[in-house]
Amino acid sequence: MNKRTTLVTASSMLVALALAGCSSKAADSGGSSSDGELKTDVGVTDDEITLAVQTDTSGVFKVLGLAATHGNELWAEEVNADGGICDREIKLDIQDNGYKADNAIPIYETQKANSLGYVQLIGSPILAALKQKLIADKVTAVTESWASTNLDAPEVMMIGQTYDIEMINGLAWAQQQGMIADGDKIGHIYIDSEYGQNGLLGSQAYAKEHGMEVIGVPVAGTDTDMTATMTKLKDEGVTAIAVTTAPGGMGSIAVQNVAQGMNLPLIGNNPVFSTTLLADATVTAGLANLYMVSSFAPISQDTDEAKKVLDEYKNKFTDPADIGITHGYAAGLAWGEILKQACEDGDMTRQGVLDAKSKVDAVDTKGLTGKLDFSKDGSPTTREGFILQPDASVEDGKLKIVEELFASEEAKAYKAPFEK
Repeated sequence: MNKRTTLVTASSMLVALALAGCSSKAADSGGSSSDGELKTDVGVTDDEITLAVQTDTSGVFKVLGLAATHGNELWAEEVNADGGICDREIKLDIQDNGYKADNAIPIYETQKANSLGYVQLIGSPILAALKQKLIADKVTAVTESWASTNLDAPEVMMIGQTYDIEMINGLAWAQQQGMIADGDKIGHIYIDSEYGQNGLLGSQAYAKEHGMEVIGVPVAGTDTDMTATMTKLKDEGVTAIAVTTAPGGMGSIAVQNVAQGMNLPLIGNNPVFSTTLLADATVTAGLANLYMVSSFAPISQDTDEAKKVLDEYKNKFTDPADIGITHGYAAGLAWGEILKQACEDGDMTRQGVLDAKSKVDAVDTKGLTGKLDFSKDGSPTTREGFILQPDASVEDGKLKIVEELFASEEAKAYKAPFEK
């Protein structure tokens, strides 16, 4: 199993703080500064770059959180084996927030003293609790939360489509397949949080372009019985249902869709699925109606890059493979390019990282995601996504690709809330 860093001691915090404002020689490995001097403040020593992880290994997204963390670790080990970045090894400070904001705040206060930024911060309620702190402290954070309404802050670093664009792409694909048509009535079950509200923003935007009506039904993130919700949508006569919930809610929606004789296409945002849903045969049968929109390739993708990551994963971990591995690994690739740019600029302070991020406009994840562009403030980093379906016969990750990377015309034309 993997080794995880423990919280730093009080004495090591003082050492880290004492290093703030220091400069050191920038190395030639993985990027170099023009004048040989590297400005640093927090989380960077002569030997290490510390990046923090706040994940969920005990809450409603624990399967995704654990897998994403393993993906982070695979990236870090790969970088370190290749000599590091700026001649410094990547060190990860990994903590579990259980998807609870009350846990996330004290963890952040500890991690900010010794970490340059976050390679993973999960999920929407945690980002809501920490966003102003990230901005005040200039801490760049990869969020396992993709609400476009958070792109007003450059510190928020999203890998992939935002929830609204995911839903636009999903509905556009469904219409291309003849599942829905102009003028239809679409249901949308969504968690009443920035996660769900942003998914709803996408379905509403698509509906406006196609003369459709959206029947939105808000639910709680912990809701797992969707019987009444599905009855309401059946009575409304919807032709398809968009879903922006946690996996527990998704399972009930899938079952009720069949039990109530609806058998409608279900268009889901990327967090709706967990491999644990396939432990129940009734849920598994219902998930045949689910089409999930994802910025990330499943770990079973038949490409050299995915195969390499999966092989490394199986050599190191015993947990079942999950698409979250791709999330974490791709986040590492993006951070790597930003760190290399910061090294070349001679500035690996927190502000230097933000400045470097604005210059990185074409991160190539070798097909694990679309190309990622961080140079446009307020804009999603890509508008491309996959359409995936749960498939219990797929050994690793239980997801198959129905549609390869694509971006609909509606997604290309869509203007995110803070896009300039």
